[in-house]
Amino acid sequence: MRISQQSALNSHNMIACLLLIMKRQVGIFHGVVLLAATAVMQPLEAKEVRVYSGRHYNTDREVYKKFSQETGIKVRLIEASGISLVERLKREGSNSKADVIMLVDSARINNAARAGLLAPIQSKQLVEDVPKKFRDPSNRWFGLTRRVRAIIINPSKIQAGSIKSYADLAKPEFKGKLCLRKRKNVYNQSLVADQVVLKGQAKATQWVKGLVSNVEQPYFSGDISLIRAVGQGKCGIGVVNHYYFARMQAGKTGQKDQTISQSVQLIMPNPAHVNISAAGLAKSAKNRSEGIQLIEYLASPKGSQELSGPTYEYPLKGYGTSKQLKAFGQFNPDNVSISQLADTQKMAIQIMAENGWR
Repeated sequence: MRISQQSALNSHNMIACLLLIMKRQVGIFHGVVLLAATAVMQPLEAKEVRVYSGRHYNTDREVYKKFSQETGIKVRLIEASGISLVERLKREGSNSKADVIMLVDSARINNAARAGLLAPIQSKQLVEDVPKKFRDPSNRWFGLTRRVRAIIINPSKIQAGSIKSYADLAKPEFKGKLCLRKRKNVYNQSLVADQVVLKGQAKATQWVKGLVSNVEQPYFSGDISLIRAVGQGKCGIGVVNHYYFARMQAGKTGQKDQTISQSVQLIMPNPAHVNISAAGLAKSAKNRSEGIQLIEYLASPKGSQELSGPTYEYPLKGYGTSKQLKAFGQFNPDNVSISQLADTQKMAIQIMAENGWR
């Protein structure tokens, strides 16, 4: 009897132990399930990229929207002048929230790179999509669109065949007929820097002297006002970025400007000075991967065309699709790289100042 009671007691204890073990295992299982469910319920942090842009085109926002739709990366945009953006990056330092900086003209993007504000990017896609002359040798910035510093004339005042190159603008026969933008304009600074690379300092200086001697009117503050002056016959010749004229022809600045543009003819200089808008990864970038993805998208054949099409710039490759750009025809770029312009920019500004370019 005692043996039977002891056996029953042992069996009872064994069953109790088994039940305790099972209860603990079930508890662990429930804990795992709960943790997994919590992980699933926790919202994923949305990817984003913050852009400081010196490009002031509403159509760029549509390109960012397409990028976001394709990648799920939200673009947060801050727009300001190129100079103020560079100064802002300097002030913010490592605390800057910028991931990508986009600037127009070689001088501005090169200045940002030389100030240590941009980080090198190792990207096979960017090397393939961006021609060597339109990217930084150290891969700190990459071109996105191209713009030509073109010559415009009023055919009623100037014979079209009399001007074929920038050198012709200095001919004495055009005295009092040439109009130019002010010296502080970065586009003309880059044009003079371009001529310093091609001709050397002495010949470039003589060329600037010739230009200045042909100018009798006050210097203009903008390309559009200069185009209007040529169209109205106040000037015979001007130098402008090609896309300003193309937009006027397309009626983008109003019917009145479109009518004025009919009295203007554009001449592509041979060879032509080609400048760019470009992008680089901010050294302080917190969203580095997303920033590189955006730059790769914008510099791709698709992205470059999406950026340049509505603004009448040229994509990195090809000559655009609008009827205005097709009418301009192809052009022959000179062999000056964008990075070379940075080496002669200060000299160019000095030459302009010392020789009366106001």
